[in-house]
Amino acid sequence: MTSFRTHFTIVGLSVLALAGPLAAGGLGLGWMSEPELKAALEGQAVEGEYPSGRPFKERYEAGGRVAYEDDLRSSGGHWSIESGTFCTIYDNDPTGGCFRVRKVGSNCFEFYFVARTEEEARKDPQEPDWTARAWIEDREATCKDRISA
Repeated sequence: MTSFRTHFTIVGLSVLALAGPLAAGGLGLGWMSEPELKAALEGQAVEGEYPSGRPFKERYEAGGRVAYEDDLRSSGGHWSIESGTFCTIYDNDPTGGCFRVRKVGSNCFEFYFVARTEEEARKDPQEPDWTARAWIEDREATCKDRISA
C-alpha cells in the first residue's frame, strides 16, 4: 500500500517534470512569448525547411529588416512581433505573414501561420497551421524528423 507521502511525492515530481519545459522557455509546450521571440530571433540568421522539405534561409536584422531566400526567390522586407506572433512581411511579395512560434528544442523553432498581415494578427488571426521549422544557422540544429503538434 502506498503512503500518502509517497503518493504526494510521485505526483509532485510528475507535475515538476511537466512544468520544467514551461519554465525553460516553453520547449515544446505553448507558444513563445513576445519577449522570448525577440530574445531568440532578433539579430539572428536561420535556416529552415517547409513541410515539403524545401530549404530556406532568413535573416532578422536588429533594425527590423528581414532578408529571405530559397531556391526560387529572394525577398527583403521587415519583421515585427505583433499580438504574440512573429511577422515577416516582404516588400512586393505577398507570401509572408504572422506566425505563432514554438521552441521545440534548444535550437529548433516551429512556425504556425495565423495571419497574412500584422493588422490581421491583431484583429482576426486564424487557427494556427504548421508552416515551417527553423534553427539558428551557426548552431547545431536540434529539430526532430516530425513536427511536435
